[in-house]
Amino acid sequence: MLCPTMGKVKIAQVLCRVGLHLAPTTVARMLRQGRPRRPRERVRNLLGRVVTAKEPNHVWLTDLTTVPTSLGFWCSWFPFAVPQRCPFCWWLAVAIDHYSRRIMGLAVFDQQPTSAVVRAFLGRAIRQAGIAPRHLITDQGGQFTDEGFGHWCRRRGIRQRFGAVGRYGSIAVIERLMRTVKSECTRRLLIPYRRESFRRELVLYATWYNSHRPSEALQGKTPDEVYHDLAPACLVPRFEPRRKWPRGSPCAAPRTGVRGRRGVRLELNVRHLAGRKHLPIVELKPAA
Repeated sequence: MLCPTMGKVKIAQVLCRVGLHLAPTTVARMLRQGRPRRPRERVRNLLGRVVTAKEPNHVWLTDLTTVPTSLGFWCSWFPFAVPQRCPFCWWLAVAIDHYSRRIMGLAVFDQQPTSAVVRAFLGRAIRQAGIAPRHLITDQGGQFTDEGFGHWCRRRGIRQRFGAVGRYGSIAVIERLMRTVKSECTRRLLIPYRRESFRRELVLYATWYNSHRPSEALQGKTPDEVYHDLAPACLVPRFEPRRKWPRGSPCAAPRTGVRGRRGVRLELNVRHLAGRKHLPIVELKPAA
């Protein structure tokens, strides 16, 4: 009811983080629907070598996409085609850490950014993180194949790598993130025509995504928990609503001990980040 885009695994992970451990099969029986879980991807460069992220800030990925406004791309044939720029769409740039799936930076442009503009965006993300990635994975767009972009990477000790053209999975993590941002954020908004207003909405989503949204690729942890090496909320002792369930018996993964007495009645509370209905924060506590 609160977030129809969530599947059975995501719902189980959200409830697990607040103390109620349910198996995805149990959630599926309750919802009478479900979807398969996708395995974690590895990034391949143009030469076919596998680059596997081993720690935070080891591998970053970055990409560009367009987000149409309410005017949209309503006419697609020349000479009546509208340009891909404001007020018909915004250009969105996103950088993500591959190991933790954390959004490291985002920017909004009123037209397709040049290589220099993209370099400035990545420079701000690096300054905010306090460290440059060892590898940077991109597609082969003009902004990234520009000679100046290669010089910029080498000056900072970054190894630039490209996703293979036409090969599925080469930059799947950043492509999947773009799809998630659109399905969970931009398609649930009336896209504003002021850039600062749109950027504010994206910053709120990035905050929620990093701090409150469990990731299936991280087994229910949030990107901030992995990036900052924090104790995962899904591993704290759980509530046990079944009164006769043996205290030492295993629960749905991940395995944790029982918090308090068994057979507790629970109250589910949902608040929303900055009042945005598409950014729910779930809380669970014993009923009075």
